Amino acid sequence: MKAQRLLPLLFSSFSYLLLPAQNQEEVSSTDKLKKLSIEELLEQEVSSVSKREEKLSETASSIQVLTSEDIRRSGATCIPEALRWVANLHVAQKNSHDWAISARGFNTDLANKLLVLIDGRTVYTPLFSGVFWDRQDYLLEDIDRIEVISGPGSTLWGSNAVNGVINIITKKASETKGFYVEAGGGTQLRGFAGLRYGGTIGTNGSFRVYGKYTDRDDAVFPNGEDASDAWNIGQAGFRIDTRFSEKDQFTFQGDFYNEEVGLSTGGETDVYGGNLLSRWTRSFSEHSSLRVQLYYDHTYFNQPVPESTNENGSLVFSPAGKLKDDLDTYDFELQHNFNLGNRNSIVWGLGYRRTHDEVKNAPGLAFSPDVLDRDLFNVFIQDEIKVIDKLFLTLGTKVEHNDYTGFEYSPSTRLQWNLTTKQTLWAAVSRAVRIPSRIDRHVRIPTPGLSFLGIDNLLVGGENFKSETVIAYELGYRSQIGSKVSGSLSSFYNVYDRIRSTSESPPDMFGFTFPFYYENNLEAETYGLELNITWQALNWWRLRGGYSLLEEDVRIKEDKEDFNNSLNETADPQNRFMLRSSMNLPGNLEFDMSFRWIDAFQFNSSGVADTVSAYSELDIRLAWQPTRSIEISITGQNLLSNHHAEYVISNPNPRAEIERSVYGKVIWHFVNN
Repeated sequence: MKAQRLLPLLFSSFSYLLLPAQNQEEVSSTDKLKKLSIEELLEQEVSSVSKREEKLSETASSIQVLTSEDIRRSGATCIPEALRWVANLHVAQKNSHDWAISARGFNTDLANKLLVLIDGRTVYTPLFSGVFWDRQDYLLEDIDRIEVISGPGSTLWGSNAVNGVINIITKKASETKGFYVEAGGGTQLRGFAGLRYGGTIGTNGSFRVYGKYTDRDDAVFPNGEDASDAWNIGQAGFRIDTRFSEKDQFTFQGDFYNEEVGLSTGGETDVYGGNLLSRWTRSFSEHSSLRVQLYYDHTYFNQPVPESTNENGSLVFSPAGKLKDDLDTYDFELQHNFNLGNRNSIVWGLGYRRTHDEVKNAPGLAFSPDVLDRDLFNVFIQDEIKVIDKLFLTLGTKVEHNDYTGFEYSPSTRLQWNLTTKQTLWAAVSRAVRIPSRIDRHVRIPTPGLSFLGIDNLLVGGENFKSETVIAYELGYRSQIGSKVSGSLSSFYNVYDRIRSTSESPPDMFGFTFPFYYENNLEAETYGLELNITWQALNWWRLRGGYSLLEEDVRIKEDKEDFNNSLNETADPQNRFMLRSSMNLPGNLEFDMSFRWIDAFQFNSSGVADTVSAYSELDIRLAWQPTRSIEISITGQNLLSNHHAEYVISNPNPRAEIERSVYGKVIWHFVNN
C-alpha cells in the first residue's frame, strides 16, 4: 500500500494462430449506442444486481450505467474521471494520482465500504479494504459499460460491498477487431498513447492485445507551487474469447502495469503488477447456466516513507526509510443459475480466496506480522420468487468465513413491483459487513526516537478489532415518462455499528497514553436520496442530471472513547449536483458539457473538524469525425478555476489542489474488410 495514503490518516488518527479480422465489423459499438432512444437505453441488460442478465428498467436497486458512449463523450482519460459522471458516487481527486471514491458516505482517505470489480476480479486491497485507483487503468475504448450500485451488495458480492458496488465490464474480443490507435497531450495530461489490435483465432475465437501509456503533471499547492506528485503509468494486456461448442464459452485475459508515482513528501514510489483470469461458461438452457472463474493477481510497491518528527522538527520519532509490499491473490468462484418451476429464479455459488502478503517494513511505518496468509471461504444463494404477476420477492444470503472474525452473514430481502411496463417500485432490507483489514489489526507506527521514554509505537492495530456492520433500508422508483424522459429516485436509511475508532492506552508512569490503538467504538446513522433524470430534449440533444442528498450522524458509543471525536471515518458533502449535455451537431461535430457542484464537507484535523470548501467545475469537449475511422477532439477540464481542492489529507504539508487542464486527442480506428 502507498504509505503517503496511510501516513496522514495514521498520524492524525493514525497453440492457436492469430489471424486478422476477415469480416467487416462496425467501426465502433458506440455507433449503435448513438442511435439508442431513451426507451432502448432502459432495455439494456445489466448483471450486477442479481448476477444474471436483466433489464435496467426492471432492477430492484439504485443502479446507474455508464455506457461506452458515455465514457467516450465524457472526455475522461482514466476510470476515476469517468466515474465523476455517475450521480450516485462522490468522486474527489486528492492529488495528481489519487482519488477518494465512495457511495452513500464514509469517503475517507482509507475509504473501505465500496467494492470494485473489473470483469469479475475484485480489486480492493486487503491492506486497508480500499482501492488504489491509480492502478485500475484500462484502454477506455475497450470498456463496454460500468455498472454502479449504491447500497449494499454483500449478499452476492461479499465483504466490503457495504455502501455500493462498481462493476467494470470490458468488451468481448469479437467487438474489438482491427486496429485502434489514440494519442494526445496537453497541460496536466502531458502525453498519452494507446494501441489495440484484434482479430480471430481459428473459426470460433477472437482476440485482442493492447498497450497504453499516460504521463501526468504535478498538482499544485494553494500558492501555485508544484506538489511534486507527477506520475506515469504503462499498461498492456490481452483477451481471448472462444467457443468450444454451442453451449461452452471460454475467456482468458490478463493485464500488466508499471508506474512511477511522485510524492510531495519526496521521492517516488515504484509500482508494478499484473493479473490473469480465466472463465468458463456452460449454458444448459435459456434459463440455466454454470460459470467457473479463476484468477491470480500480483501487486508490488516500493514506497519512500519520510522521517517522522514533532511539529518543530527538534525530535525525530523515526528516520526515513522504505516500505515494500508483495501481495499475491488467488481466487476461485463457481456460480449456477437456474429456474425452479415457473416462479423461482435461483442463483447460488461458492468461492475461495487466498492472499499471501509480504511486507518489508520502514522505520516509521510497519505491519506485524510482516508475512501473512489469509483464507476467505463463501457460499451464497438468492431466489427471485414471482409472487403474482408483476410482483417479485427476492430472498438471499451469503455466508463467509474469514481468518479474523470467523463466520459473517449478509442476508437481504427485496420486493419489486412492476406497476406498468415503464414503471418499477422496489424496496429492500439488507445487512452487510466490512471485515478487518491489515491496517485494523496489524499496523504499527514505530517511534525508535522515543524508546528512551519507553514509547515504542505511536499507533498499533487492534488485536480484537471486529467487523463493521450495516443494516440498510431502501425504497426506490424508476420510470419512463413518454418517449423523451426517464428517471429514478432512491431513498435510504442505514444503521452502522462497530465503526472504527482510535483509543488511548492507560497512562504510564510518565503520564503518556501511547500507543493509540484501533477499536470499534463508533456507531452511525445515515439517510438520504438519489435522483437521476435523462431528457432527450431534441433528436440531437440529450441532457442528464443528478442530485444526491446525504445526512450523517456518526457518534461515539456510550461509555466509550475516540481520540478523533468521531470525525475520522467520514469526509462527505451533504449535497451533490451534476448536469451533462451531449449534442450531435452538423458536420459530424459533437459538443459535450459536464457541470458539477459539490457541497462543502468536514474532515478530521487531529480530532478537530476542518472544512473543504464547496466548489463548482465545468468540463467541455468538442470533437470532429471527418471520417468514420478518425476522430479529433479537444477537452477542457476544471475550467471554472485555476486550481481548487477536492479533498484534504491531514498532514503537515499543504493540501494538493487540482488545476485547470486542456488536452487534444486523435483517434484512428481501422477494421479490415
